[in-house]
Amino acid sequence: MYDKVTQKDIERMEEEIEHRKLVIRKEALEAVKEARAQGDLSENFEYKAAKQYKNENEKRIRYLEKMVRTAVVISEESKSDEVGMNNKVVLYFEEDDEEEEYTVVTTVRANSMRGWISNESPLGKSILGHKAGDRVYVKINDRAGYYVTIRSIENTEDDGSIGLRKY
Repeated sequence: MYDKVTQKDIERMEEEIEHRKLVIRKEALEAVKEARAQGDLSENFEYKAAKQYKNENEKRIRYLEKMVRTAVVISEESKSDEVGMNNKVVLYFEEDDEEEEYTVVTTVRANSMRGWISNESPLGKSILGHKAGDRVYVKINDRAGYYVTIRSIENTEDDGSIGLRKY
């Protein structure tokens, strides 16, 4: 399955790839070279750690390159009064009698600790395209679901954060 990402997500991944190739790769190779110069490699922890760091960087580069190659680019545009990508929404959960705030983002940026929900999650899918005041049924599976009411929608500027690692 291909990840659905925005053009900005692609640009951020390409920036990270470039940084990893030009900066981190150079640092990792230098660390391996310095550790190798310390002598006996069989008991050299610094050498093993440097090799591991270098390999993790290369693995991350391959992962990001595959993501960029296989991603499906989706539009960020939506009507100003409807829930769309990168919109901050306040939702009222009827069953819990509570309000919570979320931002709708792509799957690669989803981060529950920051209140960022994926546009492909049951909640994200359900509220996309709806307006403030709409009561929406969130289907979890064939037998379960719940209702939320959209209290407000805020068109936010994309803060540049992405669920990708930065070093």
